[in-house]
Amino acid sequence: MYLGWLLLLTVALAWPAPRLLPRWTALRGVPGPALWLWQGVSLGAVVAGLELAPLAVLYVVRVGRGLPAPRDHIALAAVAALVSALLIGRLLARAHVVGRRLRKVRREHRELVDLLDEPVHAEGLPAQVRVLSHPTATAYCVPGLSRRVVLTSGTIEALPPAELRAVLAHELAHLRHRHDLVLEFFTVWHTAVPRRLRSDRGLETVRLLIELLADRSAERAVGRVPVARALVALARSEHPNGTLGHEDFARIRLEQLTVQRHHPVLATCAGLLGMAAVVAPLALAALVILHI
Repeated sequence: MYLGWLLLLTVALAWPAPRLLPRWTALRGVPGPALWLWQGVSLGAVVAGLELAPLAVLYVVRVGRGLPAPRDHIALAAVAALVSALLIGRLLARAHVVGRRLRKVRREHRELVDLLDEPVHAEGLPAQVRVLSHPTATAYCVPGLSRRVVLTSGTIEALPPAELRAVLAHELAHLRHRHDLVLEFFTVWHTAVPRRLRSDRGLETVRLLIELLADRSAERAVGRVPVARALVALARSEHPNGTLGHEDFARIRLEQLTVQRHHPVLATCAGLLGMAAVVAPLALAALVILHI
């Protein structure tokens, strides 16, 4: 019975959950706990998937309540280990591909912005800021160990000081909290899932939550009004692949700047659900092993 529940849990976390969670729009009001929930669902699906084959073999070969000796069922144990190894291998392969591509793109873009930097425009700005001479107002960050915040001269000329501080606070929050690693984790998980099962809306929702978190940091630094005005000013700008930009999901982010922020019950529910998503497959595996 517990093995059947584990199978259902694996399928639920990998398929319907990434499709249903984006519909829970109230989670935009608690982006931190919401991201924790998404991480719990993704990690829980991985744990449940890795457990399934070994526990299925245990269920088949078990006689009574005791644990059978692995040497008595080498063939089945090898099959179970192979299935789990294939899952791990696919995740590691996707992590390698995604990570290598992102780091290559970011390294090349970082070298380019360092080459094109206009130091005279960057006076008084943080050391990691690079300014490109271009009339279009654009702002984004290039994450990594050698990180950069990229602004155009059009951004500096178009934004008053408070709004420029809001833009910088937003981008620096991305870098300080390593939002790129959070997004990379979800990108790896998203691309590791077979195409017919994956949901693009899930990855988009995670990107939105990351932007909302950075907006919260900017709001604490300069207030809501400068953040909102900066969002409007940069709403039509674009940023290169592999970077985190300021303009993403502008309409939704503006809406979130106008709503109530205190949602302790919702935050608690999201946190508990994220924890349950990780604990549930471990608990079911324990019940199968103990044969309760």
